[in-house]
Amino acid sequence: MKTEYKVETGTIIRLIVLAIAFANQILTMTGHPVLPIDSDEFANAVATIITAIAALWGYWKNNSFTKNAIKADEVLKELRESDKIGE
Repeated sequence: MKTEYKVETGTIIRLIVLAIAFANQILTMTGHPVLPIDSDEFANAVATIITAIAALWGYWKNNSFTKNAIKADEVLKELRESDKIGE
C-alpha cells in the first residue's frame, strides 16, 4: 500500500493565520498598528485577541507536518473507521 504524504490544507491555513497574527502583534507592539484605529489600547487589545485565537486554534487542531505524523493520522483514521464498522 503506497501512501501519499501531503500536508492538509487546514494545517497550512492555520499556520498562515498564526503567522499573520504574530506579525500584526509585533507591528502593533513596535508602534506600527496594521488596523487603522486611533486608540492604541484598543488596537493592542484587538491584536492580542487575534493572536490568542490563532494560537488556540492552531494548538487545538492536529497539525501534522512530518511524514510519520501524516502516516499516524492515516492509521488513526483507519482504526476509527474499523471501529464504526464493528458497532
